[in-house]
Formats: sequence, C-alpha cells, structure tokens
Amino acid sequence: MLRFLRRQSMRWLFLLGFCELVLLALSLALATYIRYAYNPEELAEFTTHLPERSLAFAVIIVIGMIALGQYQAHIRMTRFGLVARQFVAFVLGGVLLVIGYYIVPQAYVGRGVLAIALTLGFVLVLALRTLFLQLVEVDALKRRVLILGAGNRAAQIHNQMRRRTDRRGFFVVGYLPRANEIVAVPDDHLIRTHFPLHVLVQREQIDEVVVGVDDRRGHLPMDDLLECRQMGITITDLTSFFERESGRLQLTILDPSWLVFSGGFNATPLRQLSKRCFDLGTATLLMLLCWPLMLLEALAIRVESGPGQPILYRQERVGAHGRTFLLLKFRSMRTDAERDGVARWASKNDDRVTRVGRISRKLRIDELPQLWNVLKGDMSIVGPRPERPQFVANLASQIRYYSLRHCLKPGLAGWAQLSYPYGATVEEAAEKLKYDLFYVKNHNLLLDMLILIQTVEVVLFGRGAR
Repeated sequence: MLRFLRRQSMRWLFLLGFCELVLLALSLALATYIRYAYNPEELAEFTTHLPERSLAFAVIIVIGMIALGQYQAHIRMTRFGLVARQFVAFVLGGVLLVIGYYIVPQAYVGRGVLAIALTLGFVLVLALRTLFLQLVEVDALKRRVLILGAGNRAAQIHNQMRRRTDRRGFFVVGYLPRANEIVAVPDDHLIRTHFPLHVLVQREQIDEVVVGVDDRRGHLPMDDLLECRQMGITITDLTSFFERESGRLQLTILDPSWLVFSGGFNATPLRQLSKRCFDLGTATLLMLLCWPLMLLEALAIRVESGPGQPILYRQERVGAHGRTFLLLKFRSMRTDAERDGVARWASKNDDRVTRVGRISRKLRIDELPQLWNVLKGDMSIVGPRPERPQFVANLASQIRYYSLRHCLKPGLAGWAQLSYPYGATVEEAAEKLKYDLFYVKNHNLLLDMLILIQTVEVVLFGRGAR
C-alpha cells in the first residue's frame, strides 16, 4: 500500500485540487444554510439550484488560485507567503464571481452568503493546504529513487536539486557508482554493495531507477535493468527525470539523440489549428477587455512626452523559424534610448525608462499592443518571448540549442516568464532557455491555458519586470 501511495505522489497535486474544489462547494452550501436558517422561504429559493451554484463558486475560486500559482508542482514560499497568495486568490475569485453574477443574475447567491462562503472556504482550504504541505514532506510517502551512476551526470541531481522543495515528489536513497567511473558525489550519498541491481532494488524498496552514468557504452547492467522492469520498477533516463521533476531541460546533459527519440514537439495540423484558434479567441477577448486601459496608457504617454512624440514603439524581433517581424509596444523609454544604434538589454532601474513607462512595464501594460501581432499571426498568446536579432545572433553562438526555441511562434506569455525572472546576461538567457525548451517540447492546449491563467500572478507581483 505504501508503495502504491509513493507511485501516485506526482498525482497528489491533482488530488489536492479536487479536495479543495469539494471543500469550496461545501462552503457555499453551508453558507446558504447558515445565512437563511431562519428564513425558510428564501432558503427554499436559494437551494433550488444549490449544486450548480456551489460548483460554479468552487471552480471560480480554484481558477483564482491557479492564477496565483497555488498549484505549481514546486511551491516555494513561506507560511506568510502561502496565506498572502491565497488571500489574493480569494479576492480575485470574489471579483470574478461578482462579475459573473452581474452577467448571469440567476446565479446570484446574495452578499451575505458570498461573504460567509469566502470566509469558510478560505479557512478550510488553508487548513487542508497546510496539512498537504506537511504530508508531502514525509519521506515515507515519496517515491524512493536510486541513481545508477555517481559521476558528473548523476551529480547534477545532487548539485541542481538541493532544496527540499525540489525533491517534494521523490527521495534519493543513494547513488550507485559504476566501475571505472570518476565519482563526483559525496561519499555519504553513495551506495557500495556487491548485490546485483535487482536484488538491491528489492531490498531497499526502490520505486524508480534513474540512469545517470557518464558513459553508457558497455557500462549499463542491461540484464539487471530488464529484471527491474519485470518487477514493476520504473527505469528513467536522467534527462527525462530532470524534465519531469523540474519543469525544464538541463542543457548540460542534453544530447541530440534524446531530443530526437524522447517524444514531444507536437506540430500536427490539429495542434496548430487548436493553438491558432486559442490565439485568435484569447487575443480578441483581451482586446475587448483591455481597450480602456490601452486608451489611458496612450493618453498618459501623450501627456508626459508631449505632442509629436510617438506613442507606439516598433521593434524588429525574431519569430518562428528565424523570420523577423515588427513587434508593437507602448513606448516606455525615451526616444533617444538607443541613439548610438547599439541594442541593449534593459537593466534594473534603467534611467532610459520614462515615469509612465516604469509603471506600464511593471504591470505589463506596455505589451498589450502585441495582441495585434497575435491577431496578425506573427506571435502566439503563449510561447517563448521574442528577442531582437542582435541578441539572438549573439546568444545562438554561445548557447547550445538556442535556435530550438524558434520552432514555435514567440508568445505574449510563456513558461519561462512564470518560472524565471528577467534575463539580461548570457548566463540568465541560458537558464531561461531551459524552460523555453520544456515548453517547446511539451506544449499543448491545457498547458497554454494554465500558463495564461498563471500570468495573472506575474502581473500582480511584478515578477521579471524591468
């Protein structure tokens, strides 16, 4: 039974979401009975469609929590941060509910019921989430992982995944060095044994073997690995393990053969059609919702800069398959920001940024004109951020696989923007590329929707803005 629980640990996040959905639905039902306990007529009226109203309430609040990153696989925050983000999520959900009640008056539950339901839901979800975070830290409930190899490749797990939050889904039992392998893992993490691999796996109750030897040619115990597979043990390549557990591709261990044979890179006509429909629908909706904000931004730029100064800024960027296009933005810098013609990354507290531009960059308002680029087909709603040709040429010459990010249209939002702050150096661009390649390889409609929803968190907290 314990092994079954460990095997299912990667699905606990979905279980958490389902349990919170149930708790939130129960919160509205309970709030209705509390509010109208002494008014049978109104109680009968508001309980007529109570299941549907409860489900709608729960779904909207969960969407708010998704938007604030509450269902990320690697939740890294303090207890105060957990409470603060959940509070903002409930406020956002409450606002969405009020808008929904305005659009569909029949769904209205009353201010008193809504207030009680939000309060009850907040307390119940916070209690459940606190318990959940404690449970996932119990090593006995994590997948027991054995690393086959103790060289430079295997040491990446020890060096790159040190934090407790990086290992929420698994527990490394140890590293099993191979013959003639230069050991790069500390001795206290090594397992030295004369037992065959399949015997060791059974004795240590291993759930997964991660193959991380430096040189596979003639150094893999294939018979033992096959024996482990027959025992139901998962055998995973080190690169695939990193991809699954960290949401990025580790460039230092990436090789072309793995990219070719590992799957992903969905470019079927059906996927292209679904992505284009998603882009057109979302861009049109955002245009309709944001046009007042865009009008205010244009007026603010005109007031600050004066008549005759440009409001929009056009800049050449690299799009899909290396083709360039003109990207539209609200101008957030002085008109002489690059008077010498040299392209520069924006720096922190950049003095070229105007007062209006500083606010619009923080709130991402300056990027709203890119919705027109999406409608034209130059960009997608979700994808790697487009870079300038000068930067692309420089980065492609220094970072391996950099050109792979251009096999998709660039996006207004992206997985790298959620996972990593603004990059203004070659090293930071390499880190962001790990997340861009993960998206390029694994993109689908559901991931696009989740990234778009979670982009609300980036805007609200100003992460990665310069």
